[in-house]
Amino acid sequence: MTDPINITRLPSGLTIVTERMERVETISFGAYVSTGTRDETAEENGVSHFLEHMAFKGTTRRSALQIAEEIENVGGHINAYTAREQTAFYVKLLKDNLDLGVDIIGDILTHSTFDPTEIERERGVILQEIGQANDTPDDIVFDHFQSSAFPDQPMGRPTLGTEQLIQNMSRETLMRYMSTHYTSQNMVVAAAGNLHHDDVVERVTHYFADLPSTPPASPVPALYRGTEFRLEKQLDQAHVVLGFPSVSFNDPDYYAILLLSMLLGGGMSSRLFQEIREKRGLVYSVYSFNAPFADSGLFGIYAGTGESQCAELVPVMIEELHKVQKLVSAEELSRAKAQLKASLLMSLESTGSRCEQIARQLQLFNRIVPVAETTARVEAVTEADICRVATRLFTQAPTLATLGPISHVPSLHSITEALAT
Repeated sequence: MTDPINITRLPSGLTIVTERMERVETISFGAYVSTGTRDETAEENGVSHFLEHMAFKGTTRRSALQIAEEIENVGGHINAYTAREQTAFYVKLLKDNLDLGVDIIGDILTHSTFDPTEIERERGVILQEIGQANDTPDDIVFDHFQSSAFPDQPMGRPTLGTEQLIQNMSRETLMRYMSTHYTSQNMVVAAAGNLHHDDVVERVTHYFADLPSTPPASPVPALYRGTEFRLEKQLDQAHVVLGFPSVSFNDPDYYAILLLSMLLGGGMSSRLFQEIREKRGLVYSVYSFNAPFADSGLFGIYAGTGESQCAELVPVMIEELHKVQKLVSAEELSRAKAQLKASLLMSLESTGSRCEQIARQLQLFNRIVPVAETTARVEAVTEADICRVATRLFTQAPTLATLGPISHVPSLHSITEALAT
């Protein structure tokens, strides 16, 4: 039987990976650049995100309107995103429109014109986006959490940049950053859906031929420090993020920590949700998260609550962190495993998810991880493993970010002492 996943590495260093999904009528195609916020200098913070916006604003062959029209004329969808370690540009189309999708993504990554008029227009759009983020406390508190965990270094800087940096960012900065980082050796091109690998390789070879092939530079290593951010502000809710250093994608405890996050704060049956919202009514929203990176990670708990509830909320959170280090039941671990495996298997049904997954796995592991291997590693986690990794995480120096009416939120020092007892 033919392997549905195939990989080709071109002489330029560009990697092409595809997965054939015969029972669908669509194709997802994307270019995944191994560069993001952590690759930026302090002076150019926000350039990755600015480039993401500018990619759709015209090439030597197409105007911004033509890019949108050509995709939407065939019922397709085009989009992009910027993360701390990756910038992605992708399309989803009917299977007969593969050539158009590869053509447009290749065109915007190799022949963008960076028209000065479009730069000024998009500069205004990004400034509006920054303003919107600043007006969304349950969003911006995570930027403050990230910068408090990794202060004064690329990993801690905001993806959007700052208003001042965006206002002053030049066309030359955008073009220099793109030519340096958007190279064949720093990019994986992926496709998933009703396709043939050789067809994708042929088109990518043609439409991506003008990519520079400069070797990528290594990012600055992330150094967790764990500090505190507090901003008293007139809001209806206090927004609290308490977190700890976590692990990279390659750490042996990665799957155990994913399961820890799931059973601690991953759903309505989780410990935090049941204890803090259902039993005590202290919050509307509470959850935990694990954010892995190539060389580090962050584990955190978010809660949004009223000013008067803050004094009770944080001690209850700390109490739950103590409890999960001592005892985990077989039933709740089984439920967490079922949730995690279901999430994984459901994502396999989407061409977009598969396209992104196979690209990211190649970037992180230099191989495609079989689903059976992932599920086996999830199943291998024991109750003792959960308690062990909980102790590994929650005995480290915490990071605290708070925003809103926070006078009753304990200090980082007092939280650190409570965690140690």
